[in-house]
Amino acid sequence: MTALVTGGSSGIGRSYSEVLARDYGCDIVLVSNQEEALAEVAEELREKYSVSVHVLCIDLSKVDSADKVYAFTKERALDVDILINDAGFFFFKEYVSVPAGKIESMLVLHMVTLAKLCRLYGEDMCRRGKGYVLNMSSMCAWMHFPGIQSYCSTKAFVYNFSRSIRYEFKLHGVSVTVVTPGAVDTPLYGLKPQLRRVAVKLGISITPERLATKAIKRMFAGRRSCMPGLINHIAKPLFMMLPDWAITAIVKKIAKKEWGDN
Repeated sequence: MTALVTGGSSGIGRSYSEVLARDYGCDIVLVSNQEEALAEVAEELREKYSVSVHVLCIDLSKVDSADKVYAFTKERALDVDILINDAGFFFFKEYVSVPAGKIESMLVLHMVTLAKLCRLYGEDMCRRGKGYVLNMSSMCAWMHFPGIQSYCSTKAFVYNFSRSIRYEFKLHGVSVTVVTPGAVDTPLYGLKPQLRRVAVKLGISITPERLATKAIKRMFAGRRSCMPGLINHIAKPLFMMLPDWAITAIVKKIAKKEWGDN
């Protein structure tokens, strides 16, 4: 099998690539905008697991990037059996202070590119009557918090989009799984290493490898979703029930501490 992993050069994407190569013998197509890291991961996967690894360095936050990724695999006659949409980024900032270009990049990367890749590779999988799609959403899909307004909204799209196309793809023998993790132990959130270690020990966050292992098992089992960690199942309804006054109070505190009391 051949798996295409976006964001495969670091963090959770790197763990997805390694788990698929190590535990399932999959050939890998690594896609990200980190050229040096891509080369490093590709070489490591080839040496350790004797799998074929193709590398494409591209900015996936451009509207036409999905078409270029698809063309890359077609030129090499690669049939993608597993599509993992993991690429993403995160920022915490007052919406009106975020550069418009940064907002656009997030919207394109998290929604447009993901949806187009599902369309392009989904058609091939449905025609062959088999395949797997795994899309990375987040616990934030059920949140509407200040500072991460764009992230929450795009992850809500990923969740609802994945659940919707699952019913269509399933008719053709193709499985779609959406992953909604809570905190994951990566540099994405900008926490100090010591705080990251504490969060893992307390079960507040999960390591990328553990997340990838669980998510891939759920994907191959044909499950519709994966939300690892008991604490996340407890936190989800609490987030959804937060009243407006509580969120308003959070906004005021954040505004004073992080953005200045305007």
